[in-house]
Order: sequence, then structure tokens, then C-alpha cells
Amino acid sequence: MVANAQAAAPVNYTDETVRGFALAAVLWGVVGMLVGVLIAAQLAFPDLTYGIPWLSYGRLRPLHTNAVIFAFGGCALFATSYHVAQRTCQVPLFLPWLAKFTFWGWQAVIVLAAITLPLGYTQGKEYAELEWPIDVLIAIVWVAYAIVFFGTIGTRRVRHIYVANWFFGAFIIAVALLHIVNSAVVPVSFWKSYSAYAGVQDAMVQWWYGHNAVGFFLTAGFLGMMYYYIPKQAERPVYSYRLSIVHFWALIFTYMWAGPHHLHYTALPDWAQSIGMLFSLVLLAPSWGGMINGVMTLSGAWHKLRDDPILKFLIVALSFYGMSTFEGPMMSIKTVNALSHYTDWTIGHVHSGALGWVGFISMGSLYYLIPRMFGQTKMFSTRAIELHFWIATLGIVLYIAAMWIAGVMQGLMWRALNADGTLVYTFVESVKATWPFYVVRLIGGLLYLGGMLVMVWNVVMTVRSGRAVPAAIPRFAHA
Repeated sequence: MVANAQAAAPVNYTDETVRGFALAAVLWGVVGMLVGVLIAAQLAFPDLTYGIPWLSYGRLRPLHTNAVIFAFGGCALFATSYHVAQRTCQVPLFLPWLAKFTFWGWQAVIVLAAITLPLGYTQGKEYAELEWPIDVLIAIVWVAYAIVFFGTIGTRRVRHIYVANWFFGAFIIAVALLHIVNSAVVPVSFWKSYSAYAGVQDAMVQWWYGHNAVGFFLTAGFLGMMYYYIPKQAERPVYSYRLSIVHFWALIFTYMWAGPHHLHYTALPDWAQSIGMLFSLVLLAPSWGGMINGVMTLSGAWHKLRDDPILKFLIVALSFYGMSTFEGPMMSIKTVNALSHYTDWTIGHVHSGALGWVGFISMGSLYYLIPRMFGQTKMFSTRAIELHFWIATLGIVLYIAAMWIAGVMQGLMWRALNADGTLVYTFVESVKATWPFYVVRLIGGLLYLGGMLVMVWNVVMTVRSGRAVPAAIPRFAHA
């Protein structure tokens, strides 16, 4: 009888680590976006930091990308994957002590990046600038993350593995593979190393990594968020579960081959460039399939968008996802790339995905997640969420429109030729023509950062008015 009572007793979810990552995501989001605003200001006003080396654009730019991708985005992915895995599997996290290690290990990676990058310790690889000791720590933390996540899936109390966990799982495996292969180096000192690859092979491996960092870290992981938090917030089932599975397999297979489109018109063999372009074009189909699946989940519940700012974040995120995954394949076409490459059009494309898709899906998911981690059903202020949404949306529109216009203008100016084949414009003239758009971009960045500060206030007030409570696993509830 005692044994039966113990078996019937609810088991608590392991949410301490989830809470830590959720709050860290908000903190690092502000830090990363603040650095982004600073470097945007440096482009408009080059003498802003008085030539101080560790505040130079070349050192702060990788700090910005690492902070927003791996600190803000990474913490949001850890928090949501740990939260979703427990709820959909109806078990606590596997090895909670190891989950805590992933939290403190990841924060150590972030702090080390914040110290070393401004000091100039870098491998000089896009999204993989950190030197080899930090890369080793990242690999250790990531293996621990995989053990916790897949251990939770393996001990689940329900037979079915929900599709969000498929995306989280693929993201974890692919990022481990990408990081370890691309980070192969020959160390020559504690803070200096050289790539194990040379020349065009190094470039190929780097952009296999670089584009798939976008494909798996910034897409597959956040699609895991989409497939859980949109149905939860809308209180509707996923529009088509069959489509979600087709979306998963088509996206995961295709993305791995698209990286060479970053190397058009380089020493990479032309056939490799063409394969990258081809797979980039094919990517449009699964990407839009997933976007349509998420948006159509609101079928019969569109009226909720009027009063629910969290749903606004989540659905507008999908709109930006659809737009970015149309623009990316289009820019991979060689003739289009000849105009767009090396211009600010690329910057506009990256930030439509980063600010609109990654930022908004993360913010919407965190607005759902954080109050529930502190015994609340909703955030302290719904009006503040609404304010955040509109400020951030205006900031995105100003940012990406300025960069699109500036990019096309730059491409056309650089290609303009006189009858005798000489350039119509000098490079300096194109920089001068771009300056007003850099100011508009700075204003857009300030608005986006302002929205994030509103979120910080709302989160602080929510945490202060709530308390961390253990959540019981429902014995017969559907995930």
C-alpha cells in the first residue's frame, strides 16, 4: 500500500536550470544588443571610441555576434529545450546536476568570450572566432547538454516523441559535429592556434560550419520553440503534424549542403558553388512548409492576435522566417549574388532573420516561459509586452529597410562603368552615399534595444511578484 502511494505521488520537474537559462537569456540579450548598437554607431561616427583598440569595430563586431547568437540565443535554446523536453516526455531532466553544469559551463564560455575577443584573441573565423581553450570547453558543455537532453528523451513516460524534440535533437547533434570539425586547429600557444585546414579547404569547411550555424543553431533549434510555444499560446493543435515531419526531414537533409553559396566567385570549384546554390533554392520549399504550418496553427483563432501580444511576437517571427528564407535562396543565385555580395544587403538579410525570426520567437517563448517558472500564469504587464512588440517591430523595419536600400545602391555603384571601362564611382563615394542609411540603422537598433529594456523591467517585476515553485508532472495529461 505504501509502495502504491509512492508510485502515485507526483514527480517534480527540474526547472532550476530552466529558470537560470531563461533569465540569463534576457541579460545577455541586452548586453549583445547594446554592443550591436555601439558598433552601428561606430560605422556612422568612426571616431566615437577615440581609437581605443579593445573598443574598435574589428574587435567588438565578433563580440556582438557571439553575444547575440551564443549568449542570448544559446541560453534561450537551453532554457526552452530543457522545458519542452520535460513537458512533452513527462519526466524530470536526466541527471539534473549535469544540467546545472551546462548552465555554469555555458556562462563561463560567454564570460571568456567577452574577455578574449576585445583583447584581440581570435581565430578570425566567422561565428567561430574563439580560441582553442574556449572551443574545448564548448565541446565539453555541449556533450553534457546532449547527455541531459537525449537522456530525458530516453527516459520518457510517453511513447511518442513530439516534433519539437526532433528539431532540438537535430540542432544539438549537428552543432556538435560542426563545431568539432571546424575547430580543428594546431595550437602554438595557450591563446594562439592555426587552422588544421589550408586555403580553399579552410574556406569550404568554415562556410559549411558558418551556414549550418544558421541552419541548425539559428533555425532548427528555434523551430523547436515554434512547434511547442505557438500551439501552447494559441491553445490550438499544430495545423498539420504530417507536414511538421516532412518539414523536419526535408530541412535537415537540405541545409547541410547549402554553405558553398557564401563562396561564389572565389577559388572554390565552380561545381561546388553551383551545388550550394541548387540546395539553397531547394531549401525554400521545406522552410515555407514550416512557416505555413506554424501560421496556420492559428486557424480558427486569429482573433486572439488582437489581445495577445505574445502571439504577435510568435506569428510575426514566422513572417520574418518566411521572408528571410525566401530572400536567402534568392541571394544565393549567382547573378543576384554578383550584385549583393559584400554589400549591406547581406547585413539586412542576416538581421531580418536575426532580429525578426530569432529575436521575436525567443522573446515570445520567454514571455510564455518565465512567468510559469515563478508560479505565475502571465507576465507582470501585458501592456509592456505590447509596447515591446511595437517598438521592436518599428526598429526592425527601419534597420532592414535601410540596409536593403544601402546594399542595392552599393552594388549598383560598384558595378557602374564608364564607356572606357573605368569606374564611375570611387569606393569612398559609395561610403559617403551610404552614411544616411547607417544613421537610420542606428535608430532602428536603438529602438530594438529599447524594447529589450522594456522586457527586462517586465521580467524583473514578474520575478519579484512571483516565486520559484516546483511543477508537478501530470500523471495522465497529454503533452
